[in-house]
Amino acid sequence: MPNMTTTSLTVRHRLMAVVAGLCLTIVTITAGAAPVAAQEAYGLRAGDSLRVEVLEDPSLNRSVLIAPDGRISFPQAGTLRVSGRTVDAVQSDLIARLAPSFAAPPTVFVSLERLAVREPRAVTPPVEAKDPVISVYIVGEANKLGKIDVAPGTTVLQMFAIMGGFTKFAANKRVQLRRADSSGVEQVYVLDYPAIEAGLVASGRSTLADGDVIVVPQRRLFE
Repeated sequence: MPNMTTTSLTVRHRLMAVVAGLCLTIVTITAGAAPVAAQEAYGLRAGDSLRVEVLEDPSLNRSVLIAPDGRISFPQAGTLRVSGRTVDAVQSDLIARLAPSFAAPPTVFVSLERLAVREPRAVTPPVEAKDPVISVYIVGEANKLGKIDVAPGTTVLQMFAIMGGFTKFAANKRVQLRRADSSGVEQVYVLDYPAIEAGLVASGRSTLADGDVIVVPQRRLFE
């Protein structure tokens, strides 16, 4: 007669094995659910690759690449836009488009096979802020002529130094500073360089404005 205790233990061990197997199956199914859920919510993009399988006609099974315009082409279904749509939406669309070619709506499986390679976004280097400048124009008997950009607040005397002084033909006692006022009327100021250099007048400390023109006339015969 068999030992009842041994039989009970054997049955218990078998039940534990069955329960463990069921738990393992549940864990396996649960672990595989995350990628599927992720695919269902993912909006397809150009460059992604899809795997399409048609159960009733394996010759249609293939991988399709989403073109730059967001479309795919599939035999008997034509061209359809898939960019921004989910895998499920594309699958339903393909079933509807393939249905006329079959006696009954076919069984179609669409899955995301490969994501497009995303190019790293180029980082635009910050643009360095340039120091503000004003433009002063030099005409006549100066050693440096033309437009000269200087910092705001540059004085008349500093400008004489920046433009390299005067030529030997310059009438430096009657240098002109020409400036247009807010109404567009030109104002002319006479600058006596020798007096400015000697500190006898304060006009050398006057600051220049954007668009000022300094005219250095040529001296007369007996000047």
